Order: sequence, then structure tokens, then C-alpha cells
Amino acid sequence: MVLFAVDPRVLAKLAPVLRRVLIVDPNPHAARLLTEIIKGMGAGEIMVEPSEPRAMKAAAALEPGIIFTERNGDNLDGESLARALRRSSFACRRAPIIMVTADATASTILGARDSGVHEFLRKPFTSADLLKRVENVALKPRDWVEAVGYVGPDRRRFNSGEFTGDRKRRADKPANGAAAMAAAKDQAMRILAAALDQFDNDPMQAVRAIREQAATLKSLAMKASDSRLAVAVGALEVTLASGPPCKANLAAPIGSLLAMAPPEPMKRAG
Repeated sequence: MVLFAVDPRVLAKLAPVLRRVLIVDPNPHAARLLTEIIKGMGAGEIMVEPSEPRAMKAAAALEPGIIFTERNGDNLDGESLARALRRSSFACRRAPIIMVTADATASTILGARDSGVHEFLRKPFTSADLLKRVENVALKPRDWVEAVGYVGPDRRRFNSGEFTGDRKRRADKPANGAAAMAAAKDQAMRILAAALDQFDNDPMQAVRAIREQAATLKSLAMKASDSRLAVAVGALEVTLASGPPCKANLAAPIGSLLAMAPPEPMKRAG
């Protein structure tokens, strides 16, 4: 497989993402082939690991800008790896993940999406297929969802060529600034409600999700000059900073925020 000529201007835009690359594949031949193609795109440091435990150690040390992983193999579950990276404290926890596998069924594609994978690429693939996926993650960043049940890029814009479900969107952003802010506020409120409800299942991730939504709502309050929202967010921030957060002491400030949400049915975040 030979990489076709790529516009140098495109390669320059991809360079920050490809500066450090982690490839996770137990098949040496497949890993070597992918390595050669990525090198042709101008990748810098490339690390290859065959298993999930070794990949996690490599991710912590390398801090890759992009990760390619096979779906399964000896000591490798690509979905488990994606979930572990997303919920880790690594600097690369938000790095784009592209799953490259021959195991491409509707259920495996949905599983990849729901584990926090950015893109899905079916083997065998062409250099053009791979380049398209890299361009998608490097040049078309997606909103990040920090919830409890899900951590990763906004699933509504999952862009696998094989995925045709009803949550795939070509353009899924509100048409104007006011609508965008309303949508962001609505999602933050939904995630806050879910985080409080699921707090006991995963306290650490629940707190991280709550902090993320507090920051989002604070920014929205400032942009909209919404003093009522700003005061309510401030109360939540004070609670978060006043000691180890627990469900009991977070319930009141989160409840005050949720009381500001429009009385519409809650939808799944992400």
C-alpha cells in the first residue's frame, strides 16, 4: 500500500496531531503497515504496542496526539482500552482514537462509538481511507462530553463510513449563537442530573463530570450576562472546593441549577 501524494498544506495542518502516535495492534505485519503509512503523512515519534496493559503504560509516557487501535487480540480489547484512557488522568485522555479492524459489524461499530472512539476504519483500507479519518479528527474537532455513563467525543457526530444510524449527523450544530448556547446549557444540565443520580456508581468520574459542567455553565453565564445562573454556578463551585464532594452536599446546589432548566424530558447526553 503506497501513500498517494498529499497536499503539503494539509500535512502541515495534521502535524500537531501526528507529532506523537501510539499504535496498538498485536499483529506485527498490520502494525508495520500502518506505521509506514503514518510516516508518509509526516508522523514524528511512533510507538507500537501489542496489548492493552502495555498500551496504557505507553500512553502515559508518550502522551500521543492520536491513537490507533485494533478492536481485539491477545490481551487487547480496543473498547476497554478506549474507556480506560477516557477515564484516566493521562494528559492524552482526550486524544483522538481511531479503531482499525476487520471486525466491522453494526454492533462493533456502535460499541466503538460508545466506548469513546472518534473514528472507525475497516480493514483492508486504502491510504486515502486512513487519511480521511485522520483529517476528520485533526481538522473537524468534536465537542467533548464528560459524563458518568459516557466520556468521549460527541457521539452524535460519529463519522465512521460504515455507521448509518439515526444519530449520525453531517451538520449537527445549532444554526446560530443563541441556539448553540441553549443547546450547551441543556446538555450541561442533563449531565449534571445524571452525574448526581449515578454518583455512587463512580464518585470520581461523577465529580469530574460535575466540575466540567460547572465550568461550562459559568462560561455560558458570563457570555449571556446571566447573573442568576452565575450565582447558582458559584454556589456549586464553593461546594466543590469546600472539601471532598459527596452526593449529599452536592444535591442542593445542583438542584438549584436544575430548577433553571426548561421542563422538557431529559435526553441522553453525548
